[in-house]
Amino acid sequence: MLIATFDLEDTVTAVSGCAETIQDPAQLREELYARADLYRILAGVFVEEPSTSFLAALRDPRLLQSLRDVGIAFDADFLEIDLPTLCEALACEYATLFASSGGFPPIESVRLTGRFKQDPHFQVAQIYQRMGFEQVRGRFEVFPDQLGIELMFVAELLERCVAALEREDMLVYKRLEKEIRRFWALHLGRWVRGYSGLIERAAGHSFYREMARFLGGFAIEEIAAMGLSHLDDLDQGQLEVPKSEIKMEFNPDEPVCGECPPGLLERVAGPTAARVIPITPLQDLAL
Repeated sequence: MLIATFDLEDTVTAVSGCAETIQDPAQLREELYARADLYRILAGVFVEEPSTSFLAALRDPRLLQSLRDVGIAFDADFLEIDLPTLCEALACEYATLFASSGGFPPIESVRLTGRFKQDPHFQVAQIYQRMGFEQVRGRFEVFPDQLGIELMFVAELLERCVAALEREDMLVYKRLEKEIRRFWALHLGRWVRGYSGLIERAAGHSFYREMARFLGGFAIEEIAAMGLSHLDDLDQGQLEVPKSEIKMEFNPDEPVCGECPPGLLERVAGPTAARVIPITPLQDLAL
């Protein structure tokens, strides 16, 4: 449905041995750009509070009609409010949903382990570094496994795909295509579907309710298009994610603090190390 509405037509790829020929490469480039735009729109919803310029772009009549065509319809609280008032209302809603105590942070580590800065945090940071991306701080510091950052990363990869097609570099194009599929398999595909359903239910403002619906539908179609429908939704839209055990790496042969090997203290500090040092009570030091 999203493919048809946003002009994302399927493009046939023929593979013969090592040679690969894409029918209508211009159409494929347009499809990739359109997909990247959708990723960026969704990233803008979740990465931080929306700006007035972002909201003005979303209220463009053509975009609103495209969204209505796929069943995404905002209420008067989004459509009939002046932009400064709307911006302030959504900043409050953003804080309530995503940043306050009892909210639902759009962060992969939190959604899958119940804790910040767990394995997904470091895994995606390593992927960004390996692919030559540097995360630049915006108005606030954002974790690398935050939903908006992960979506922007895929958008950047799609635009790199376009550049590879323009150079007719099919090896790079296929490698980037594989990276996108792998990123969905290991990260986005494991939590976005359940999380979008949770935000749709929890949102008090139609903007976040409808954009969460849009994210859920988009994720389902992307997963199906990449042949990843077998992926389990580990998030499941849970209201409260159980905290996983914290994994600690340590050397079992290293002595525990306070349990130095016998005789070590004497060898290091000499025979006076075992001497008892008298402690003077604090009140005795008063003049």
